[in-house]
Amino acid sequence: MTTSTILLLILSVFIAAGLSYFQYYYKARNKSKLSLFLAFLRFLALFGVLLLLINPIITRKSFEIKKTPLPIVIDNSESIKELNDSNLKTDFYTKISEDKALNQKYDIQLYSFDEEFKNLEKLDFLGKQTYIDNVAKNLKQLYRNTNYPVILFTDGNQTKGNDYVYSFQDNSSVFPVVLGDTTSVFDLKINQINVNKYAFLKNKFPVEVFLQYNGNESLTTTFSIQNGNQIIHKQNVSFSAKEKAKSIQVLLDASSIGVQKYKASITSSIQEKNKINNSKNFAVEIIDQRTEIAIISDNNHPDLGTLKRSIEVNEQRKVNILKPNEIKSLLDYNILILYQPNSTFKGIIEQNKSVQLSTFIITGTNTDFNFLNQNQSDFTYKMLRKKENYFAKYNSGFNLFSQDNIGFSSFSPLENSFGTITPKTTITTFLDATIRNIETGNPLLAFVENGKQRKAYLFGENIWKWRMETYLKKKSFNDFDLFIDKLIQYLNSNSSKKSLVVDYESFYNSGELIEITAQYFNKNYELDENAQLTIQLTNKETKATKSYNFLKSNLDYKVAFDNLEKGTYNFTVKEKESNSSFSGSFEILEFDFEKQFVNPDKTRLEQLAINTAGKVYYPNQLDTLIKSLKDTDKYLPIEKEIIKKTPLIDWKWLLIFIVALLSIEWFTRKYNGLL
Repeated sequence: MTTSTILLLILSVFIAAGLSYFQYYYKARNKSKLSLFLAFLRFLALFGVLLLLINPIITRKSFEIKKTPLPIVIDNSESIKELNDSNLKTDFYTKISEDKALNQKYDIQLYSFDEEFKNLEKLDFLGKQTYIDNVAKNLKQLYRNTNYPVILFTDGNQTKGNDYVYSFQDNSSVFPVVLGDTTSVFDLKINQINVNKYAFLKNKFPVEVFLQYNGNESLTTTFSIQNGNQIIHKQNVSFSAKEKAKSIQVLLDASSIGVQKYKASITSSIQEKNKINNSKNFAVEIIDQRTEIAIISDNNHPDLGTLKRSIEVNEQRKVNILKPNEIKSLLDYNILILYQPNSTFKGIIEQNKSVQLSTFIITGTNTDFNFLNQNQSDFTYKMLRKKENYFAKYNSGFNLFSQDNIGFSSFSPLENSFGTITPKTTITTFLDATIRNIETGNPLLAFVENGKQRKAYLFGENIWKWRMETYLKKKSFNDFDLFIDKLIQYLNSNSSKKSLVVDYESFYNSGELIEITAQYFNKNYELDENAQLTIQLTNKETKATKSYNFLKSNLDYKVAFDNLEKGTYNFTVKEKESNSSFSGSFEILEFDFEKQFVNPDKTRLEQLAINTAGKVYYPNQLDTLIKSLKDTDKYLPIEKEIIKKTPLIDWKWLLIFIVALLSIEWFTRKYNGLL
């Protein structure tokens, strides 16, 4: 309280006393005890009012003992039960949590974790994932700017998240209590499988398998991969005390379309404690990208053979060279290459107006340009009978697909009729035509897209020379063949835009989070942020059906599933307003993360203890751990002084006291007839 406040309080006493004296004694005729009592009441009331006006700050001091937090965090994952032969008691931590001396020194708090971090309620050791890194993240949020110890009951085998060894903050010391039998046992394990999720039909795809051996004797094992009931790969793999890990690379045939499930296994003649980690399933979706292409020409030319050889370098493509009258049905093909079309092509072009296959039109000196003017709406041709050689000029701004400049401007010129080629629609030019370095304004190679139909136009023959010149420069046809392959790939990818696009995987491992994302576009193909998307999920075997709503994120809509049983699931995504829908399916492969271990990861837990200035203990050393925490001077309780300042005006009882005094004074005066 300041000096000025004290002086004001003293002045208030004199003012209240003076007013009371003036009112009840100065002019009073009868100075009785009643007058003295009324003066005293008036003095207290006036002094109380003046106190409220001065409003002094009342300061109170108190002391609080703040204990150091001691979080006890217990691994509730399935691997704890597996590594302790299912005999582990669920109250093994109570010896620490109920110790009286520890409770006097520390603020003990109990947590459990598996995939999630939470307050301890019940231990059942049924968690499907171990996320130790998440423990570190949550403790950082709970105990900021505090030095504290952590008791971590775990086997150290993490199945999810970043490396927990370096995750705990500097102001925490971790004391891992290693759960599980640390006795080294013989074990063979498939540690990891790396494989692409997609492969093309009739191609080979690589599989990389990492094998691990736990033992001290030299050993020869059998590694195999099977598809269904058929073993498609088998080999012997040797291990020793010095060579305990092997990497196996295998090339498998993609022989059937669809999701193909495989099982990799490693076996030996020695009995193992844990055989679950001896095999691991994986799957690959085999895609049929085979493309049937018809090259239609009314005359023979070296370009035809060149195109066929370049296109068929990709084994997924098949080319037929046909006369116009040899085409029976356009439905047998994916792409048409019309080489120097004339009037004999009329039936094919008319038929394609309804089929709308993507086409690649190549013109030359034998092309009927009057026929083209009448039967296509992309270009207008004003051509003379005079022949001309056109050189290529590469357009660096081309963006329909990725293609480097392979030296187009240095290639031999292509031969075509002389004239003017004028676009009638929007085109994208890849190569411009020049005559002796003079730009003509005509395209040499251009692309047109109309709905789901795509077209390419090459205005010149003798492209066979380009392929030969590529070989002369590079001793390989690869650059030219890759250019043609990308051109064909562009024409083959002719699906129209969809309003509802759903992104998902064809298969997932059991136990992992399954996330499906979707995007919904309005008629202008703009992302609709007000769409209402739902998904109906059906288990193919049990026929059980569930419906979920998608949640909006920044760029798309998402829905996530966990704890789905293994099996095949069909799903349908719908948009409520437009009734647009998308159907698909995925498969959950059997895989249990928590049953892949035979020993606790003692090495990493020791490293964690070293990094945080802690120490590793075992369940039979809990007494030692308790004594260490009791005796250490590092975590002493802190006596904290608490100063609380309260303005007098906040005292409601003072106001009530003043009102009571004035009321008593009024009733006393009324009773004695002084009013």
